[in-house]
Amino acid sequence: MKIALIQTLASDSSEANLENHIQKIRQAASGGAKIICTQELFLSKYFCVNQEAEKFDLAEQIPGITTYVLCELAKELGVVIVASLFENRGNEVYHNTSVVIDADGQYLGKYRKMHIPQDPSFEEKFYFTQGDLGYKTFDTKFGKIGILICWDQWYPEAARLTALSGAQIIFYPTAIGVLESESQEDFEKFHNAWQTVQRGHAVANGVFVAAVNRIGTEGQGDKKITFWGNSFVANPYGQVVAQASKDKEEILYCEVDFEQSKEFRRTWPFFRDRRIETYGDITKRNIDSQD
Repeated sequence: MKIALIQTLASDSSEANLENHIQKIRQAASGGAKIICTQELFLSKYFCVNQEAEKFDLAEQIPGITTYVLCELAKELGVVIVASLFENRGNEVYHNTSVVIDADGQYLGKYRKMHIPQDPSFEEKFYFTQGDLGYKTFDTKFGKIGILICWDQWYPEAARLTALSGAQIIFYPTAIGVLESESQEDFEKFHNAWQTVQRGHAVANGVFVAAVNRIGTEGQGDKKITFWGNSFVANPYGQVVAQASKDKEEILYCEVDFEQSKEFRRTWPFFRDRRIETYGDITKRNIDSQD
């Protein structure tokens, strides 16, 4: 079964970004993809580089206009669509949210980003409330899929709980890059850490991991971010089986066989051997050292 990740350059027009993705989703479906995933916040440039209250106007209700458009598209093409949107929950509460639409056009639900970063040029706590829907799996026509979003990538607990809920593949819509002040050496270190930790999630949980990033340079001055692309798919053994370029728009296709997850988990039964009775301290912020 083939999946597709849409790695693109964002424009200032939400309408143009939506149309670009509609065309790329059509192209991906024509190329045989059955599950298609967008990058994080695909309808706009990455607005979190600054704290600007007017950017809240970019948010929309979910389900809402974009969701309905994608539902019709999914039904027409017979594909599953995972799309990352800026959600207006009401009462001026906002979330970084991904929706899942089944191949018959049915809206299956949404995942709200749980871990919200706050770093220079990644001012996400200004915009997003922490997710409150938990970690979940969506049972689609083509497989059981989990969704986590960008900063969630660094947390093994999130991947583990998503996998325990039944996911055979975890999609990570992403917006990650380097600042103007950061060097090529910084990029290499950061990119290596980013990919390695996600490959580790694949191994630890016996799942496929699919991370889709954007490309291009956005922001101004010392707030400028160059997004590094390199969308990729890792199999349950942590092998990178497909990877996109650093700076080109493209649809990254990958064949995935969920039987490989079953084979992996039978050979390396990490879930069987978990000592759940010893993990109580994981819910604490710190653990006091003891002999």
